[in-house]
Amino acid sequence: MKADIHPHYHTIKVVMTDGTEFVTRSTYGSEGDKLALDIDPKTHPAWTGGNAQLLDRGGRLSKFTSRFGSIGQVKK
Repeated sequence: MKADIHPHYHTIKVVMTDGTEFVTRSTYGSEGDKLALDIDPKTHPAWTGGNAQLLDRGGRLSKFTSRFGSIGQVKK
């Protein structure tokens, strides 16, 4: 293996948006640095199943729905 091509792997402190902290190993920064998260799994709708609404005023979503909206519907 070539020498000095791999990043240094060390411990850092991660601070969640609610203020909780944990220590993990990473290549981010240097030993003992703090990484403050803007988005985390406790608050982001992608992980919490939030009720975000898609707003579309005649754009791509409307075009897609008009073309393919009937696919998968059961005909009576």
